Amino acid sequence: MTVLRSDIPARLDRLPWSRWHWRVVIALGVAWVLDGLEVTLVGSIGAVLERPDTLGLTAGEIGLSGSVYVAGAVIGALLFGRLTDRLGRKKLFLVTLVVYTIGTLATAFSPNFAFFALCRFVTGLGIGGEYAAINSAIDELIPARVRGRVNLAINGSFWIGAALGAALSLVLLDARVIGPVWGWRAGFALGGVLAVAILLVRRDVPESPRWLIAHGRADEARRIVGQIEAEVEAQHGPLPAPQGHVTYTDARQTSPSMREVARVLFSRYRQRSVVALALMVSQAFFYNAIFFTYALVLTRFYAVPEASVAFYIFPFALGNVLGPLLLGPLFDSLGRRKMIALTYVLAGIGLAITGWAFMMGWLDARSQALCWSAVFFLASAAASSAYLTVSEVFPLEMRAMAIAIFYAVGMGAGGFAAPLLFGLLIETGSRGAVMVGYGIGAVLVIVAGLLALRYAADAERKPLEEVAPPLAAEGGER
Repeated sequence: MTVLRSDIPARLDRLPWSRWHWRVVIALGVAWVLDGLEVTLVGSIGAVLERPDTLGLTAGEIGLSGSVYVAGAVIGALLFGRLTDRLGRKKLFLVTLVVYTIGTLATAFSPNFAFFALCRFVTGLGIGGEYAAINSAIDELIPARVRGRVNLAINGSFWIGAALGAALSLVLLDARVIGPVWGWRAGFALGGVLAVAILLVRRDVPESPRWLIAHGRADEARRIVGQIEAEVEAQHGPLPAPQGHVTYTDARQTSPSMREVARVLFSRYRQRSVVALALMVSQAFFYNAIFFTYALVLTRFYAVPEASVAFYIFPFALGNVLGPLLLGPLFDSLGRRKMIALTYVLAGIGLAITGWAFMMGWLDARSQALCWSAVFFLASAAASSAYLTVSEVFPLEMRAMAIAIFYAVGMGAGGFAAPLLFGLLIETGSRGAVMVGYGIGAVLVIVAGLLALRYAADAERKPLEEVAPPLAAEGGER
């Protein structure tokens, strides 16, 4: 048995924030921008796709295409999550971006619903893989003291993509620019062009030194950390000495078996798994129920012209971006359990109140958008904290797979069903029927928040190896 005592985790965690960290965050965090761009384009052009001179889809088919996208993301997360733990973070965050690029570019050439749905599935494959590969890499490269706020801010950047998608649709659907018949196609094509540019930037992000050391590649890990330290020192001067070591007694070249993953999730960390599952399922239902059908609610119940739908995305996106940015630091200072519970429960209450006002006819399109903006200021931080939770409370060697499993189950249960269910509820034309769906979402997030308050892990400001020791580590000194 080879025993290795390493200070690499401590060396990464003691680094001051630098230009190097900004480059990592921008290169990797843009995955959520792309997801937001995709989802918003479909949401904003939903009514356009119903036109006979485009694809002539029904509201049910639009909802189904959202569910197909989520199904692809679920499968992609599981497939690429497993490969991320086995082959490394860097290889997979390059591969998954290529898959996304192919899918979104092909969407622009869709001749009918079947091809459109297939392209949405392939695009989802890439996005699902991104979630597993990117969340693992970011958590392993970012210092422990700011891991919460950085993770939340990155996840919240989904809504920068949402605003970009709304702006694109607003411009491209304008008859004076391209118009609805071809404008929606141009939107997906531009998304693919953006992905190609990101791929060029992402090539310079290194492999996770934590992953390397756990897989017996100590020399490579030390070389990468040395390069990072040299760059940070050039900006900030001499660095403080690292504090503590981790002892690896079973460095492996392969990832743990699925039996071992199951044992860790359902035996060693059963309580954490229950909390993670509740957080992921509830936030997935909450978000996908509302956002995938946002354009349909505006056009069906408020008679908003299809070309103006994008205007209502901006206040919604603003609330979603500001929530994680402003509340994120509190997840590192006040702690994970308190803030997860607070944001989940208040978001659920806000959803219930807004849904009731919608059912009673007390809102118009503008006030409905403002209410959603306030609710999702909280919900965005809550949903981002779910991804933070599943990425930091399980061992390094199975981190990507753990993210993939909970993402897949959460999205499968909440994300796949919600767009299809709400598409059907909206087709009834009954505000009361839609309110039933809102009520289900509210109950789910409130229950999840209360579970987190009682059982979530106190991971704030702690090294990942202290929150969940690597499977290859034993008795690391602190």
